Amino acid sequence: MQDLDQALLAAHDSGDQQALIALYSAAADQANDPVAAGFYLTHAYVFALEAGDPRAAMLHQRLKDSGREE
Repeated sequence: MQDLDQALLAAHDSGDQQALIALYSAAADQANDPVAAGFYLTHAYVFALEAGDPRAAMLHQRLKDSGREE
């Protein structure tokens, strides 16, 4: 996960929203804790919404499926 953390920091530094969506989604998939997974998934969703990215719908559904969104 350390490589993923480094990649997230780099994407934040460069403002690469597409990378942030993908990386936060990957972090959610790799998280061993449901709270951490929800944290990462929420961030992926917010960045997708901000970017107008079509992945927002899928991310929203994942949040709903995990009980984190209505």
